[in-house]
Amino acid sequence: MIRMFRNWAAAFLCAMSVPVLAAPAVNQQQPTQTNLRVDARDVDGHTRALLAVSVSRADGLAAPGAVTIMDGDTSLAGFALDDRGQASSTLILPGGSHSLRAVYSGNAAFAASSSPVSPLAATAGATPDFSISINPGTVSLKQGQSGSAMVTVTPVNAASLTAPMFVTISCSGLPDQTSCTFTPENIEIPVSAAAGINSSMVIATQAPSLASANRANTRAAQPVAWAILLPGTLTLGGLAFGFRRRKALSRLVLLALVAFVGVLGSTACSPLYNYRNHGPPKNLPTPTGTYNLTISAQSSNGVTATTHTTSMALTVTK
Repeated sequence: MIRMFRNWAAAFLCAMSVPVLAAPAVNQQQPTQTNLRVDARDVDGHTRALLAVSVSRADGLAAPGAVTIMDGDTSLAGFALDDRGQASSTLILPGGSHSLRAVYSGNAAFAASSSPVSPLAATAGATPDFSISINPGTVSLKQGQSGSAMVTVTPVNAASLTAPMFVTISCSGLPDQTSCTFTPENIEIPVSAAAGINSSMVIATQAPSLASANRANTRAAQPVAWAILLPGTLTLGGLAFGFRRRKALSRLVLLALVAFVGVLGSTACSPLYNYRNHGPPKNLPTPTGTYNLTISAQSSNGVTATTHTTSMALTVTK
């Protein structure tokens, strides 16, 4: 009995010593609700859609981030939400049926959501034109990273063209220390073209510089500079004062003094001097934040210019 009791006690103590593994914490995102309001108007044979988007959290407060405007499965544009969780813009839609909805991308704290579909029938004009869209509508980059998107220019009534139409793509609204390029930048729409023509957009941000000044060289150079500058200046100044009655010698010494100081000044201020003693300058990084970029497509027949735009939401983080 004693042996059995000892075995039971040892088993009980061993079981009690086994650590209990806690269940992993689940990162719960707050639900969100996305709403889209579309106000369509016919202007000069085109359908102009005024879009108003709002995203709210479960507690009714505004949700941060960005939204993408979808037409069925096609991305048309992207917008950054303001402090009230709202965004608004205007899009020119080609003729035909459209199914517009706003998609909130969400983040670590808030879940993604989508608005109900807003059907829309756009007017089909008779004159040659084009529309522009971008996919994806939202891009998130860290400082120093590059990202890409596809800009699509879709011909409208290209059968009415008497000659090819040329469209130039550009962007604006970039934060500091950021660039965007398009390949190709100029698009040719052939006569009777129907399919969309793509241009690759690349956005490049800048990271903080890791370069630092070489303080050892700077500190070592300062005593040498003063060792040359002070004695030389005092000596030439004394000569100029001692021979002030001799005009020719005084002018000569004064000229030498000015030349000496000028040589030292120009040497100390030269780019090579600064680079060797202070190192390369530090690069400023792209500021963090969320920005609305405007993508423009412009065509001109020599008399009038046609410009259509779309938007992209760019988020830059550290």
